[in-house]
Amino acid sequence: MSDIQRHTLTEEIEDAARRIPAWLRVTEGESRWPVVVLIVVAAGLQLALPDRLTFVHRWVMPGIELVLLAALTMASPRRLDRESATLRFWSLALLTLLSAANVFSAVTLATILITGQGGSDAGPLLAAGAAIWLTNIIAFALWYWQFDRGGPAARAHARRRTPDFLFVQMQAPTMAAADWEPRLVDYLYLSFSNATAFGPSDVPLSRWAKLTAMAQALVSLVTVALIVARAVSVLK
Repeated sequence: MSDIQRHTLTEEIEDAARRIPAWLRVTEGESRWPVVVLIVVAAGLQLALPDRLTFVHRWVMPGIELVLLAALTMASPRRLDRESATLRFWSLALLTLLSAANVFSAVTLATILITGQGGSDAGPLLAAGAAIWLTNIIAFALWYWQFDRGGPAARAHARRRTPDFLFVQMQAPTMAAADWEPRLVDYLYLSFSNATAFGPSDVPLSRWAKLTAMAQALVSLVTVALIVARAVSVLK
């Protein structure tokens, strides 16, 4: 084979590889910093809650979460492309702590609002409800992001071809950039739209994705309904 033929063949192979959507091929992996920012925001929202809405002092859970986040960042500081069972375990442990603390706060707030224990000053409770609702959006965004196609590291190595969520760019690849693949912000948008419209904007395909989206919509509906009901009673 001549040099010209080799060069032509190489170009054809590279062109064929470029035509494969980025989410189906090996990539460099996502940046660590968006998830760091999102978890710091969630910890800040938890700090804004009064102590009676937390099962320990309000500084404890955010403190543990930030320590775990710092350790994970030091272990994998730049790109989320390192496949490690240990890193994945502690990442899921961090997310579990964040979600469990928020569930406790949501249940406690709901109990207070239903039983009328909040007193006449409803402002702090309404602010707490908003913080819990926003934290819920962040938590579910992270769950979607952690499990879609095996998580960020598995997606970077293209371990699975079958997605758990069908984003619009996957259905119309010609309308997306050549290097497009789902990032954390896409899952955040998915979580936000599911919490506000009580239905996902992007289609969940797998059963776990459908059940998780359904659970989020239910939690969001109950939280918003209670907050609105309390706000209406205050206005009256």
